[in-house]
Amino acid sequence: MTLIEAGARDAADPLHSVRDRFALPEGVIYLDGNSLGALPRTTPARLQHVVTQQWGDGLIRSWNAHDWIGAARRIGAKIAPFIGAQPDEVVVADSTSANLYKLLVAALKARPGRTTILSEPGNFPTDLYIADGAAWSVGDARIRTVPVDTMVDAIDDDVAVVMLTHVHYKSGAMLDMAGITAAAQARGALVLWDLSHSVGAVPLDLTGCNADLAVGCGYKYLNGGPGAPAFLYVAKRHHATLRSPLSGWLGHAAPFDFSDDYAPAADISRFQCGTPPILALAALEEGIAQFDGVDRDALIAKSRALGDSCIALVEARCPELTLISPRDAARRGSHVSFRHPHAYAICQALIDRGVIGDFRAPDALRLGFAPLYIGFADVWRAVDILRRILDDRSWDDPRYHARNAVT
Repeated sequence: MTLIEAGARDAADPLHSVRDRFALPEGVIYLDGNSLGALPRTTPARLQHVVTQQWGDGLIRSWNAHDWIGAARRIGAKIAPFIGAQPDEVVVADSTSANLYKLLVAALKARPGRTTILSEPGNFPTDLYIADGAAWSVGDARIRTVPVDTMVDAIDDDVAVVMLTHVHYKSGAMLDMAGITAAAQARGALVLWDLSHSVGAVPLDLTGCNADLAVGCGYKYLNGGPGAPAFLYVAKRHHATLRSPLSGWLGHAAPFDFSDDYAPAADISRFQCGTPPILALAALEEGIAQFDGVDRDALIAKSRALGDSCIALVEARCPELTLISPRDAARRGSHVSFRHPHAYAICQALIDRGVIGDFRAPDALRLGFAPLYIGFADVWRAVDILRRILDDRSWDDPRYHARNAVT
């Protein structure tokens, strides 16, 4: 693909005009929307309205007048179509880590006599750390990891819950949600899916897969802003039997009765905990609104095509890098990763030249393609700059080897 061909593909892209919905800095090619989504142009005005009008003028009345109290359920219902769920099966609450904890402990408690959380080595660290904490909290539980290609065979009578990430944070590999879910359920286990690198970029059908539980974050492809609230999904068939270990007042059946005794809500609200962060929820709702009018099939097709184009260009022009992501777009999320012994320094040199990707230890350069605002010419220019950095060895400047706190 030449730059002229890339430009022609952008001109023909049905999503091309959606890019204008985002406040992207001039001269920057942003290939890290898989880690933090770009700022929607409408978000500052939305936050200004919530601060000055709803909070400033409405004060505490806005819990009712502007439905602050219903925001978590309202926004959860808006996320539901992205993941193939029913509106009453999703709620926005807390962080991904906190939601993982809630659902892991609930799953362990729902499977008495089973003590194992099963996952894969190399899963996103917070998932494994939270699983360790959940097992410790329950007391007689443990976490066990096995390679994903042996996962189904490893599900035995002691496995209470299988915890996996649908799209791997480093490689971008996408797991067979339907197949693994069915196999686990046939053996009496629940399955908890982390959708953080999936939602808003790849096809998801939790209902069609008969999924049990899921979590995901709001600050990647959903463009909710740094630290945006997360969401959780619980299939309706589990609402009456699974109970959150974080029994906060907004998970109560009647929070404003102010009863001393806890009685969980009968629906998805039982997985709420404390008072929701209204400003952060407003930003997330605005981020989700950027998908309005966007054809989901076109979005997914573009995501795959951008990844395919990046792989083809890097392998043709930068053979020093080794692809570690699946080549088959149907088995890959919306980011691709390449291995290089100096990946960190190369990443820093790219950032210095306006190409923002990221690094994942020990040696992965990760490039993400948020299809709402990344185009084919962006990919071509990014690879062209990468080639120049490799040619002139500018990446070997000592300042690019100094590790930042965030990589």
